Amino acid sequence: MAHLTFDEDETRMLRDSARERAADGDGLLAYALQQLAAEGVDLTKVTPYAEVQARYGLGDAARTPGTA
Repeated sequence: MAHLTFDEDETRMLRDSARERAADGDGLLAYALQQLAAEGVDLTKVTPYAEVQARYGLGDAARTPGTA
């Protein structure tokens, strides 16, 4: 199973951001950031960005990321 984990600095930054969001009253985002810091990301459950673009009409889904 593919799994993305964060190094110590990235984990600290995610947790810092989670605390800031919680203080701003954005508990759902704070929870998501904390979960990312603690567990990483299971890449087998991630939807490709091109599919998200196509599903929600977010621009040219055929365009390669990073190109103009």
